[in-house]
Formats: sequence, structure tokens, C-alpha cells
Amino acid sequence: MERDAFNDLCAGFRGAQHVVQWGNADVWKVGGKVFAIAGWNEGRDAYTFKVTRLAYEVLHDQPGIRPAPYLASRGMSWLQVHGDPGLPDAALAEHIRESYDMALARLTRKARAELGIGEVS
Repeated sequence: MERDAFNDLCAGFRGAQHVVQWGNADVWKVGGKVFAIAGWNEGRDAYTFKVTRLAYEVLHDQPGIRPAPYLASRGMSWLQVHGDPGLPDAALAEHIRESYDMALARLTRKARAELGIGEVS
């Protein structure tokens, strides 16, 4: 996935906010909770996102995918697609959507209402 496509995908989620931080990385949040990061790994784009425990166990040692630096070392289920083959664009987009959904689910009703987002399934 190209960086512009990543940012367009994340920008399309309701209530998503973009900030540039951590060494010029594109960081995407909803209600102040990070759900996706586009940074660099050896001069290439690298995409970081939260996953379920099961997805983490299945994907964390696949070629081009690794536990996310810093985040996974703290016991969190975050992965980083950093090289080839990584994930096909459609699969990466689905994981980013699920990461957004997980962040959204952790928000209070009040926070979701302030963002104009109703109940989460």
C-alpha cells in the first residue's frame, strides 16, 4: 500500500484525527486513541496497527511482518508491516479497519457522541 492510500483510508473513518509525530510519522487516532501509524523502516514505509490476540499469533512472524517496535514490547497486540511480502493491500486495509474499530470500542459513549458516532457493535 502506498502512503497516500494509507492516509486516504484512515481519513475516511468517522472521527479520525491525523497528527504528525514520533519522527515525522503519520499517526491516526480516534477519540485520542491511536489506531494506525505510517512510519519508516530502513527508508521504506512501514504500517503499524493493533490486532486481536489471535491475529497477532498468526501473523507476527510472517515475512515482512513483525511485532510493532515499542508497542508490542509492552505486551500490546500491535503489528508492523515493514517489508515484502507483508500483506496484500486489501488485507492490510481490513486490519487497519479492525484496529480503528477496536479503538472506537474503547471510547466512552460520551466520547463517541462528541465525535458524532453512535453505538459500536
